Amino acid sequence: MSPPGLPQAPSGAGAPIALSYELFPPRNEKAAASLWDTIRELEGTNPDYVSVTYGANGSNRGTAVELLNRLLRETTLRPLAHLTCVGNTADELSGIISELLDHGVRGILALRGDLPRDPGDGPRQGSLRHAQDLIELIRRVEQGRSALLCAGKVAIGVAAYPAKHPESPSVEHDVEVLLAKQRSGADFAITQVFFHADQYRELVVRARRAGVRIPIIPGVMPLTSLRRVRRLGVLTGVDPAPKLLDALGRAGDAAESRRVGVSATVDLARAALDAGAPGIHLYTFNEHAAALDVLDKLQLLRPARRAPAPELVQA
Repeated sequence: MSPPGLPQAPSGAGAPIALSYELFPPRNEKAAASLWDTIRELEGTNPDYVSVTYGANGSNRGTAVELLNRLLRETTLRPLAHLTCVGNTADELSGIISELLDHGVRGILALRGDLPRDPGDGPRQGSLRHAQDLIELIRRVEQGRSALLCAGKVAIGVAAYPAKHPESPSVEHDVEVLLAKQRSGADFAITQVFFHADQYRELVVRARRAGVRIPIIPGVMPLTSLRRVRRLGVLTGVDPAPKLLDALGRAGDAAESRRVGVSATVDLARAALDAGAPGIHLYTFNEHAAALDVLDKLQLLRPARRAPAPELVQA
């Protein structure tokens, strides 16, 4: 499938809407082949970056680093590396951060990570417990390597929650956490999946009133799978729209489910853009077809891809 013909922003226009995707490391060779088909299709849309997930406690660290390296070597894509801190000490994480920077990664999504499911498996002695601690650690590592980075800066992203975090006492507390991440050095936030148009708008209103000034980018999932929508509803603690569940349930085949889900996703993304969203982050689940359908209907203005520099011709 060819990428949609995204309109290009005219020269001198305001900043175009940011575009990014989430990918996860493949579990086997067959999944790797499919993922690289997706990567090549998504590359044609000229995204600003692609995020690469990181398993709980770094369980897939090797495959994640391998994917990051291939993206840097073999594509024009800029990778944003997920990094979780639960279960890792500051020394361990400093080594991982340094490794990522050595490979050429210049963006990190700093996350706490999932807590152990067994209450008896408490945090290791000396391990970091909050995303805020990880952000501050990244900045310390960055400062110690400023000469190697040519006085550059690592872009640090964090998570934001349109609906209340399952462990949080309130949405107000979630905003205070986001504000603390900003104070520690976060540059931008990407939201978790949401199902209702007003959830993103209300999050931004709460955050701005509290003093959060970093960009808050809506994370949008193509809502094409009834099973996936239901599961994410359980994980986020937010009930998906009954109308969407009913329409997906009545879909006679995969093509109809895709049509219904893409339409619902486009409505969510447009509502977020109407509320002032600076970009769209698409959770692809390593599949490109529905993501490209969403982009085709959104018609985001994108900067023109630069042509390669002409080869020097000797006289």
